This record gives sequence, structure tokens and C-alpha cells, in this order.
Amino acid sequence: MATQEFGSAGGRLSDQQKMLIEQRITNEKPSTGAAYVLCIFFGAFGIHRLYLGEKGTGIIMLILGLTLVGLLITGLWAFIDLFLIPGMIRKRIDETRQRLMIEAMA
Repeated sequence: MATQEFGSAGGRLSDQQKMLIEQRITNEKPSTGAAYVLCIFFGAFGIHRLYLGEKGTGIIMLILGLTLVGLLITGLWAFIDLFLIPGMIRKRIDETRQRLMIEAMA
């Protein structure tokens, strides 16, 4: 993936800045294990999606999960999410990296 790495002075980010960004990403990224535990035990209510930053679909799952028919739908949705969790985590890491790089360039 190509990303721009220009600092505020028009140069590239220093190695130290890149290391600090990667360290913050490591500290801020969601836990894969926690995401799976939340999905297995509370998946029909979308709690794992809220944890992974997918607020819109997490709230939809939570509201649907309060009805019997919605619970069946969200139960299947949560099962499918078991396979999608790694991609959701990668997306969150990429978003965090972009945000931190923009902050470092400012």
C-alpha cells in the first residue's frame, strides 16, 4: 500500500517518527482475542462490531438483536463476522496509521 510520508518541513518522516507511529499503532490496536470472545458470546447484539469501531452496523445489530426475528438475523451475521474480524482489525489499524501520520505531518 502506497502512503505519503512527508513531514511538516516538506521532507519525509524520520525513522524515529515512523517507529513512534508503529508503537502507537501496536498500543492502540484492538485485541483479536477480545474481538472473537465478544463475537462468540455477544455477537448477536453487535458488541464486537462496536469494539472494533464499526459503530453504525454495531448499533443496527444491537437494535435488531432485541427482537426474536432480528436475533436470528444477527446470529447468522455474527457467525459470518467470525471470518471478517481479521479484516476489520486491519481496517482499524490502517485508519489509525493514517491518522497518526497526518498528526505527525502537521
